[in-house]
Amino acid sequence: MNEAVQNQGVWDLIAQSGPVVQLVMLSLLAASIISWAIIFDKWRRYRHISRSEMDFEEQFWSGGSMPELFRTAGDAWPDCPMVTAFTTGYQEWRRWEVQGKDAESASVAEMGDLLANVRRAMSVAMDREIDQLERGLNFLATVGSTSPFIGLFGTVWGIMNAFLGLAGAKSTTLAMVAPGIAEALIATAMGLVAAIPAVIAYNKFSSDLRRIHQKSDNFGAEFLNILERRTAIVRQKARRRETI
Repeated sequence: MNEAVQNQGVWDLIAQSGPVVQLVMLSLLAASIISWAIIFDKWRRYRHISRSEMDFEEQFWSGGSMPELFRTAGDAWPDCPMVTAFTTGYQEWRRWEVQGKDAESASVAEMGDLLANVRRAMSVAMDREIDQLERGLNFLATVGSTSPFIGLFGTVWGIMNAFLGLAGAKSTTLAMVAPGIAEALIATAMGLVAAIPAVIAYNKFSSDLRRIHQKSDNFGAEFLNILERRTAIVRQKARRRETI
């Protein structure tokens, strides 16, 4: 291999590659940049949500005033699915109270409808939050699964062009095909560079999202139990007063 070939760097090889290979490399570079932007955004948001969940649960189970917590939770812990579930469910409960109803006079069927409405409102709110948090993960999955094949396509195309360029040559040496093969292999390397972080990030964030969803569901069930117990206690006291 001559000295000119030995002195060629990666950027020189990229600049000398064909338009198809360059297009493949450019698309992989763009996919990698977008993937890293999504990775940093999801890492920041999921970490913030994890901290918000811990702070909110500590405040919720401390025994403080639930109406006061309802007034301050949305501003203190924004964009947290657990907090959104609580504020949505409690708002649905308060809407029922504003209509002039109370647990003492309500029938069992009415209370059952109220709790069902609270459950549905919380479920819809949580699903909406989870859907927003899930945005971008499909792109990471797509990049992780397709980038190696896109890079391989660039490699195959580059090697094919490298050998086609030797068709009219009287003699063939390794120095003649080495630059073309090196140019093509860069596409495969870029595909792997784009795919590996995307796959790792997708698996991690998918696990984190399942944990966030599960914790929100568990909190929603516990919150509904609290409302049911409060309703049962109020109705029991009302029946006792009627029998006196």
